[in-house]
Amino acid sequence: MPRPRLAHPLLRLALLALLPLLALLCWYLWSPGLDLRDGTHDVGHNGLWMQHGWFADDLWFKAGGANNREKRKAFFRDPATLARTAELLRQFHIGDVFPHLCPCNSDGTLPRVDHPQVERFLDAFSDFRVFPWVGGIRGDGGGTAFPEDPTWRRTFITSCNELLHRHPRFAGIHINIEPVPSGDRDFLTLLEELGAAIPADKLISVAAYPPPTRWHPFPNVHWEEAYSREVGQRANHIVVMMYDTSLHNEKLYRHLMDEWTTEVLAWYPRDEVLLGIPAYDESAPPPPLPWHDPKCENIDNALMGIHAALASINGGGRPPNYRGVAISDEWDMTPDKWFDFQVHFLNTPPTTLPEGPTTIPSNPLDFNNNSATPP
Repeated sequence: MPRPRLAHPLLRLALLALLPLLALLCWYLWSPGLDLRDGTHDVGHNGLWMQHGWFADDLWFKAGGANNREKRKAFFRDPATLARTAELLRQFHIGDVFPHLCPCNSDGTLPRVDHPQVERFLDAFSDFRVFPWVGGIRGDGGGTAFPEDPTWRRTFITSCNELLHRHPRFAGIHINIEPVPSGDRDFLTLLEELGAAIPADKLISVAAYPPPTRWHPFPNVHWEEAYSREVGQRANHIVVMMYDTSLHNEKLYRHLMDEWTTEVLAWYPRDEVLLGIPAYDESAPPPPLPWHDPKCENIDNALMGIHAALASINGGGRPPNYRGVAISDEWDMTPDKWFDFQVHFLNTPPTTLPEGPTTIPSNPLDFNNNSATPP
């Protein structure tokens, strides 16, 4: 008669007890992302979202009230500031800039701009591609963007077209409407009608949503592959907003950036693609945003994920539609952040690193109050 195997239950218990330890060990050893510092993935033509003051008219500055916008007007309009800012961005290989011109008014017209200032900006940035950043929050809940309304679309497109004709040195128009759920046909119609209306040599740039992910299951701010491809067929230039994920773990964010980079470069084969990376910190007052943790979502972690993806695509060969990265945003960049960008991304260091603030920070309230025409 065989002897009872009394050790088996004890062994099973011991193995079960070891499983959490093994899982912790695997997590500890897992190192997603790639800390690449040789500049391999810098093609010298990156992007930057810029603040409203660069184009704003006098009324916008006066309407700032407690935000002290009026005191900032001289900074933005100083030719020396414009020249210094352009030179700084050249050294950091920024080629596409998106000066903020949001939100549109509820009838679809764009905020008023100071036209001489726009020309001064274009003089200083003559070797950049400049795209006015237009759009706004979707109409539901007090927004001003109504792409589902044919009248609103006509007015919005006319306003964009007038701006492009008034300042023919603009490279095109950068559309940012939020939210746009995956499958939204009205947004596609807006892109079609805009493409038919503006000059043929102007680009349609879209601030695009990233692919879906299990870590952030909100379909209003993620685009499925089929919809991404439809947007890409109606645009020329895609800037993917690869942040605001609600993640609080650096490894998961790096891994997600790796996945997203691979996906979006495959989904927009006919467009120029910039990969949006976060430089902002919205954890300070007013209350922090629950969907952005700057300790997790930052330049270093974003670039590590992007590097890992690009190193594995086509055996490390850069896809032809890849143009670089786009920094969100100019008014949150500091010398430390520029240094991180230099070390972790650029293929040649800048001649000099900035000292002190590189621009006037935007007041946190300004983004939601950037209409040039008070209600």
